[in-house]
Parts: sequence; C-alpha cells; structure tokens
Amino acid sequence: MTDIVVIGAGMAGLVCAQQLSQAGYSVLVVDKSRGLGGRLATRRLHGTWADHGACYLKPKGELFRHFVEILRSRHILEVWTEEVYELTAGAPLSEPKNRSPRYVAPAGMSAIAKSLAPGLEILLNQRVIDITPTPENSWCLTLESSNEELTAKAIVVAIPAPQAVMLLEPLGESGLDKAFLDNLRSVEFYPSISAIAGYPPTSHPFPQWKALTFVDNADLAWIGLDSSKRSNPQQPHFVVQSSPDFAQRHLEIQDLQPVGELMLQRAAESLSLPWLNTPEWMQVHRWRYAFPSRPWHEAFLSARTPLPLVCCGDWCDGNLAEGAMLSGLAAADEINHQLRHLPLDNVNFLNVFTQSFDQSLD
Repeated sequence: MTDIVVIGAGMAGLVCAQQLSQAGYSVLVVDKSRGLGGRLATRRLHGTWADHGACYLKPKGELFRHFVEILRSRHILEVWTEEVYELTAGAPLSEPKNRSPRYVAPAGMSAIAKSLAPGLEILLNQRVIDITPTPENSWCLTLESSNEELTAKAIVVAIPAPQAVMLLEPLGESGLDKAFLDNLRSVEFYPSISAIAGYPPTSHPFPQWKALTFVDNADLAWIGLDSSKRSNPQQPHFVVQSSPDFAQRHLEIQDLQPVGELMLQRAAESLSLPWLNTPEWMQVHRWRYAFPSRPWHEAFLSARTPLPLVCCGDWCDGNLAEGAMLSGLAAADEINHQLRHLPLDNVNFLNVFTQSFDQSLD
C-alpha cells in the first residue's frame, strides 16, 4: 500500500508529491498523459520545441520568485522578454505600460515539470477510472489500461475540476458530501485553441515584438514568436492562442487544421503581416480547460470523508502556474494534517528540492 496517490503530474501534483515525499511519505503520481507538466506543455516538432500551453512565467509572490531563481541559476529558465505588446482593434500597436521579466525554458516549458520529478515514483499513460473506499480503511484506485488496482491511505486529485467531478461523482453515494461536489462543480474554465506555425527564414516584414496580446478581439487572445525562446533557431515559428469564445465555437470540431488556418488568417489581417497566412507547417491543439474563469476561492478543496481526499490545481485561487504551486503545497499540508502531522516547511521544500535536483544532474 502507498501512503498517498497523487492523480495528475502538472505543477500542482508534482509540487504536492515532492513536499509529501520529502516529509517521509510514500507517494505515487499517476497521470493519463505521455509526459509531465499538464499545461506546462511542450511539443517536439520540425527539429525544435514549441510551447503550446503556458507561454511564460511571471512570478509575483516571494516563494514562486525563489523557485524561478533556482531554475534560472540551473539554466532551466531564462528571461525571454520584459515587453508584451497590446493590439486593440482599430488602434495602433501599443507599447507595454508595465515592463517585467517573463521567464521561459529554452528546452520547453515542460522542463519545469521535469525539474520537479527527480526522486518521485510516477506512472504515465495511466488513467484512473474508478475510486472506491475499502473495508480495510483505504482507497482503491483502478487504472484503465491494465485494470490494475492501487491502494492508498490518502488521495490528492490534481487535475482540472471538471475532470475531477467526472472521476469523483460516482463516490457521492458512498461517502462524498453534496457540498464538496457542488463546490467542485462550481469551478469553470475557459477553453483555448493553440496553433503552432513555422515559416521561411526569409519572411518579411518581420515583427519587432516577441509577444503580443490581442485586446477585445473576437477570435484571438495572444501570439508569441516562440522560436525566439530557442538558441539558434533554424526558422521562425509562432504560437497563436484563440479567444475563449472562438475556442468554444470550434472546440468539438474533429479536424482542427482548418480552425488553425482561420486563426492564422485572422492574425495576418490584424497584424498586417500577410505571410502569417501561409506557413510551411502547422499543428493545432485544443485545451478544454485552459484558464480558470470561475476559480475556487481557497488554495485547495478537501472532502469530508473518513479517508483523506484533497483536490488542488491552478483553479484554486486561479493564478496559473504560481497558483498551482501554492495549491500543491497547501494540499500537501492538508493531507499531512489528516495523516501523521510530519514537519512540513515551504521554504525548506525549495532547499530540499534544490539538493535533490542537483543530485539528479550528477
């Protein structure tokens, strides 16, 4: 039996797992995806990397700033730009009013998640399809692909709230209180569609900006010169993110290529860069749960069950990657409070993380 199973290998799940593992618990992380990171997502294509999820980190709090500095000192993160331009329909391009560093990983944003993985036991390509309490006072989790069963004393559910609802609703009749499920159902997300597109090096005229936000645009939300994050890129490539309304209109379309082409057409028109409409290659990805539109107002959501069950993620307080980290730490503290009250310290978490990460490089 494992002490704690963490479902989800994004920022919140990995931080929570590291904190609990450092305290002395046995922890197993399970994720349905092939790789780590959740929306800290990177795709390998055409001899380069492209970040089609989180575009960059912009730390606000002291703890997350310290985390970013640790990764920067280990050459995982670097400053990409201090300027994100804005474009409002019918208005000229607006220079940034507030300049602050945006941090990226040259090897892809998923490198942030990989830095949190050393020392953890992780099962990838494994979807948890059923959770039930056992007569032995433990949780039983069933995996889809192998029908294997895992047992644990406690569970942390670190996935988007709508996915957590689908997984946990069947438990309602056997122990989950209505208020918990209602709170979980109250969390809502904006969807997004990301288009990654590569162009000839001779493309002209070339923009001077690296990142740009579309203001009040019905179709587009953001565009970034993603290739500028990489050293010696062979060709320029951009990542374009749709507006929530555009994504909602096209979310269920099976073939997303025409949707991506439409996004590039809109970008070419808005930016007066006709060549954006004719990429050499393009890939498109849909995010059903991209940004919390109605987040939970606390750092975690705990079920009132005899066996510990806690939900966490960037939808708790709704502050993207930084919120996910703080939520993972808060969920670890809550699980520890319900189990053995072992010493936990957020600052010490970063110190031990630094040591374990450095050892993984030796």
